[in-house]
Amino acid sequence: MANIQENRNKSGQIISFRFRVSDGYGVDGKQRFQSMTWKVPHGMTEKQAVKAAEKAAMEFEDQVQNGLAGSQRSLKLADFAPMYLDVKKNVLAPRTYETYTKTINSLILPLLGHIKLVELKPAHVQQFIKFIQDNSKISPSTVKRKLAILQSMLHQAVKLGLIQTNPANAERLTMPKVITPKVEIFTKQEAVEMLSCLEEEPLQYKAIVYLAIMSGAREGELTALKFSDVDFVNNRITIERAAYKLKGEPVRTKPPKDNDVRTVKIDEYTISLIRQLKAENERERLRLGTAWEGGEWLFTTWNGSIMHPATPSHWFREFLKRHGLKHRKFHALRHTSATLQLLGGVNIKQVSGRLGHADLRVTNQYLHCLAEADEAAANVLQNMLISKKDSSEQAEPKNIQKTG
Repeated sequence: MANIQENRNKSGQIISFRFRVSDGYGVDGKQRFQSMTWKVPHGMTEKQAVKAAEKAAMEFEDQVQNGLAGSQRSLKLADFAPMYLDVKKNVLAPRTYETYTKTINSLILPLLGHIKLVELKPAHVQQFIKFIQDNSKISPSTVKRKLAILQSMLHQAVKLGLIQTNPANAERLTMPKVITPKVEIFTKQEAVEMLSCLEEEPLQYKAIVYLAIMSGAREGELTALKFSDVDFVNNRITIERAAYKLKGEPVRTKPPKDNDVRTVKIDEYTISLIRQLKAENERERLRLGTAWEGGEWLFTTWNGSIMHPATPSHWFREFLKRHGLKHRKFHALRHTSATLQLLGGVNIKQVSGRLGHADLRVTNQYLHCLAEADEAAANVLQNMLISKKDSSEQAEPKNIQKTG
């Protein structure tokens, strides 16, 4: 129970209260206490002041018992940010950590860093949302992603006992309306046309496009493949790493997303392209001699070093433009792989496993593509049947005289 002492001025008017609360026992066995002064707001009667002080004392006691009093009460969001990033450094993927750090330092701290954690309210977070909506030309989904970083920070503060509730919880805010983007895929006809245009392209780009469609692997996973990951006998590849590039640093590799190491079956033709690529790399290694810096990477720069993970996307954009093909992102090859498998009758759990999805619900995004394909098929059948019916009706004589 908090000890409450009133302080009066010379006129006998209560001007403040002093709260004293037990904070347990120290290592020396002595009882520890924390205290605070609560000033009476202007205009309160003595009776109102006493009642308000009792409530404030209870809140202070609760804060002490939950470790939210003392020096922790003065901890600002800016003070907590380095603690948060230190916790997340070995948890987040390197590029994600880089994005979090940049967003925290360039956006969150300039707007909210001066506020004490215990004083941060949903109203502050709502103003944060409004500010970036009004002053940045970014989509609602990007606003939501930046908000997610703040939500993660404050969730960590709750876990550490620095605050009791997360003021950035979505249910306490008015969120920007986000329209779920349509999954971008190549139709069967577009895929066939696109693949036919690959014949005159460099071998490694031809191989990476076929691998993307046949395996459904991500761009970074493809550029991190080694020849030792390829089972040339059983036509399989093992995806056990992904390439990434941070600013000012060389290309590095990490485990694939969600640490999902997986082995997937691919077709004989794509395997034959990889065989050709291996022979081509060996010829280049012999030609360049000591200038060759490569190892076993499938996809390389001129001297055999690992390809930048963004290179396939840049090349693919120009490739489509050169051939007058409709623009699609390189990642659309992964979406196309998933959709064509589902259209071909492969069950969703198998597709999810090939794509390396940790959650089956992520794979469900492709089901609407099947619904659209089914609707298109129904329209084709309808048009065929109606056309057939119309033509048969036109062929039938309208005036037939009966004899008899």
